[in-house]
Amino acid sequence: MTETFVSHLQCSITGKRYEAGRVHGLSEAGRPLLVRYDLERMAASLSKAEIAASDAPGFWRYAAMLPVTRAENRISLGEVMTPLIALERSAAGLGAVPGRAIVKDEGRLPTGSFKARGLCLAVSMAKEFGLDHLAIPTNGNAGAAMAAYARRAGMRATVFCPADTPDINIREIRQQGADTWLVDGLINECGKIVGAGKEAAGWFDLSTLKEPYRIEGKKTMGLELAEQMGWTLPDVILYPTGGGTGLIGMWKAFQELQGLGWISGRLPRMVAVQAEGCAPIVRAWAAGEEHAPLWEDARTVAAGIRVPIAVGDFLIIRAVRESGGFAMAVSDDEIIAARDRIAAEDGLLLCPEAAATAAVYTRALADGLIDRDETAILFNCATGLKYPMAPVDNRIGKNEDIDYGRFR
Repeated sequence: MTETFVSHLQCSITGKRYEAGRVHGLSEAGRPLLVRYDLERMAASLSKAEIAASDAPGFWRYAAMLPVTRAENRISLGEVMTPLIALERSAAGLGAVPGRAIVKDEGRLPTGSFKARGLCLAVSMAKEFGLDHLAIPTNGNAGAAMAAYARRAGMRATVFCPADTPDINIREIRQQGADTWLVDGLINECGKIVGAGKEAAGWFDLSTLKEPYRIEGKKTMGLELAEQMGWTLPDVILYPTGGGTGLIGMWKAFQELQGLGWISGRLPRMVAVQAEGCAPIVRAWAAGEEHAPLWEDARTVAAGIRVPIAVGDFLIIRAVRESGGFAMAVSDDEIIAARDRIAAEDGLLLCPEAAATAAVYTRALADGLIDRDETAILFNCATGLKYPMAPVDNRIGKNEDIDYGRFR
């Protein structure tokens, strides 16, 4: 049995304690549960040097800072430490200083997205608890990650997607062994089906923040970023925000690293990035509210952040406010323009959700919310290869006389 430093679980809104080592969904108050650790004991037993010396794949190098107690329950599909790639040629068009805007490319993870982190941890804990059937609502990438890790662990996987989910995502989920269903609604309506079927179908609900461990997986983005930057942190983090697990998880990671004494100084300003066609967090933040009501008629080209209502809305908004950050939405036209510029000029194909962070970065620079000399991290949450791209219409016949001057 691997040593774990988990002390208890805690309701994120009431503070009520819950016993660790048991299956939990939401708290009695209907809010997310957060895993708490004995940081004093962790600090006495674990060092940054031990982390650096680990040969575990990707984010499993932080296993001692995570809740899985048995090594055999750590499911892996060959995770990697995702690279930091500075924007150089495209920086001027974004209004940035070359090298100051840095993309963390989560598209290098298994199933091509950052969802691998959260779902790997959630499925690993499900294995530890002996669960055998998992279900999830998804806009695409979470369903693919859940399907892959669940099947790797020998568990049944059932996935519900909005009917207009990108076709490649739907095919990917089905190809990886999940029982896959299309729903004539948005992700929150898919979530209602998952929640209502828990008793009748016997599955465990892995919806965003409706169990405690996807946050712990997403937390590793913050741990990894800190290690990659020499246990320092950037000035600003721009994060594509739908359900917000990653933003919440990173903020949790930074607070835990402070508690361990591994980092010091000001924490990054957290920026919640949304699309104008679905911006409940931006609206609530601007109004000074802590909860974000349902966004009606949600629509955007960035499918991954088309989340009309989030159970962890208050946790997202608290992290943004506590960090001195902000929330901002941009148009689909701005998103596509940023994606196309960065791909053409820096050779980095972002997903639309990540392109939204670049568009917000440009606007925030112009508005003085971010200084050009500050280091900003933009999260590319998935490979851009999963999303529609412009067709190529240029053709040459193999037997025609070619005017090579056109290529000059």
